[in-house]
Amino acid sequence: MSTDRGDPMRARFSASDEAWAAWQGPLREACPGVEFARDGDPAGFDAIIYAPGGDIEDFTPYRNVGLVQSLWAGVERIVTNRTLTQPLARMVDPGLARGMAEYCTGWAMRAHLGMDRYAQDGVWRNGQIPPLATQRPVTVLGMGELGRAVAAMLQGVGFPVTGVSHSGRPVEGATMHGVADLDAVLPGSDILICLLPDTPRTRNLLDARRLALLPEGAWLINPGRGTLIDDTALVSALDGGLGHAVLDVFRSEPLAPDHPFWAHRQVTVTPHIAAETRPRTAAPVVAENLRRLRDGRAPMFLVDRDRGY
Repeated sequence: MSTDRGDPMRARFSASDEAWAAWQGPLREACPGVEFARDGDPAGFDAIIYAPGGDIEDFTPYRNVGLVQSLWAGVERIVTNRTLTQPLARMVDPGLARGMAEYCTGWAMRAHLGMDRYAQDGVWRNGQIPPLATQRPVTVLGMGELGRAVAAMLQGVGFPVTGVSHSGRPVEGATMHGVADLDAVLPGSDILICLLPDTPRTRNLLDARRLALLPEGAWLINPGRGTLIDDTALVSALDGGLGHAVLDVFRSEPLAPDHPFWAHRQVTVTPHIAAETRPRTAAPVVAENLRRLRDGRAPMFLVDRDRGY
C-alpha cells in the first residue's frame, strides 16, 4: 500500500506496549507495504491505529491523517475527544463477534438448564426437567454486529430470539422491536442479554422500573456496557425476584473489592472477558480500511459522532 504521493503509507500505532507486542506481527502480515511506527512527526502519518491506553490525546497535529482506526468495538472513550476531527472507524472483528456469541450462548445455556441447582451436597434433585430451548424466550438488547452474531448462535440452539434496537430494523430469524417497545418486551424475556453501546440514550436504561418488568426468575446477562444498568436497582431486583445476573462490564473497572456484586449469591462477575479483539482476525479489517483510504473509498464501520457509535 502506498499513498497518492508515491510514498509508502505510514500508520501510527497508538496503544499500550502489550497491545503493540500482540498486534505488530498480524498487522505487518496483513498490511504489506505499510510502515507502522509508534512515534514520529505527526504530519508524516496517513492513519492512526488506536486503542485506549495509547499516548495520543491531541489529534490536532495529525493533519494528514485520513483515518483513525479503533481496535475496540466500543468507541465511547475516544468519540468525545474534541480534537478528533479525522474520520473514526470502530472495529468489527469476526473473531470478537464469535467470542461474544460463545460467551452469551454459554451463559444462556447455564440459565436455561438450571445448572446451578445441582450443588454437590448429597441431595438427589430429580424431577426438575427444564423446558426445551424452543420454549425459553431470549431477548437481545442491541442488535448491531455483536447482537446479530449472538442472536444467530442462540437461534442455532433453538431459542426463540427477540431483538431490540434503536432502529428496529428486521433481522433474519428474530422478532424485532424498537427501544420504544422495550417495556412491552421485557415481561416475556426469560433471559435478557444486554449489548447496547454506552451513549447518553442508553445510560441507566435498565432502571428499577424496567427491571421490575422482567418475569420472576429471569436471568440478565450484560457483556455490553456497565452504564446500561442501575447498579443499586439491580441489587434490589435480585433481592425481589430476579433470578440471576451475569455481569462482565462495570461502571468502574476493575470492580472494587467491596462492591456489593461480589458478595451477592445471585450475581456472577466475570472480568471483562466476554469478547476481546483478536489481532489475527482483526488485522485484515485494518488492512481493508487502509486499502480503502489509499484508494479514496469510504472506510468500513465509520462512527456517527451524533449517535456515539
